[in-house]
Amino acid sequence: MENAIIFGALSLIIVAICIIGFYIHRILSLIGNINKTTDHQFDLLVKIQSVLKTKSATNAVAEHAEMIYQDLLQNLIPIMAAIDIMPRNTPEHPLWRALGGIMDEYAKNPFALEKLRRAIKLDSEVSRNIDNYIRRADDFLHHLTNNEPDGLLSNTFTDGLLGQSLTFFAQAKQLAAQSS
Repeated sequence: MENAIIFGALSLIIVAICIIGFYIHRILSLIGNINKTTDHQFDLLVKIQSVLKTKSATNAVAEHAEMIYQDLLQNLIPIMAAIDIMPRNTPEHPLWRALGGIMDEYAKNPFALEKLRRAIKLDSEVSRNIDNYIRRADDFLHHLTNNEPDGLLSNTFTDGLLGQSLTFFAQAKQLAAQSS
């Protein structure tokens, strides 16, 4: 009887150690994935920096980036006000905070697309701002693509918040046009 109790206790301890070992292995695996992602992003930033330093055409875009960002942001502000979305509360550039706020809201609440569709349909000012934003962001991406042979910087913008926002706004614009 005593041996059975000891054997049962040891079995529970071994099972607990196995479960703890499994979770430790899983956590270490997740940390390894985070490290790989962080290393990849760091490498990407280093490449972007090197491209910006060596490409004269891209340098011209980078020198004028603040004007481009401000122009895009001026079109975003009335859109965000119309659909009641606040920018992210982060230390990044106001354009990226605004775009991040829009995309975060859409990720949390897909109804944001419907709110934007309604705003486009009911408010010509919102529609005009959407058109201006899409046209200027598209022009910016085309300029980057045409002046950067390896496409690293343009892919970063296309795959990031700028590209995501273009898709989101184009969907809303298309839905608004269909419901007319």
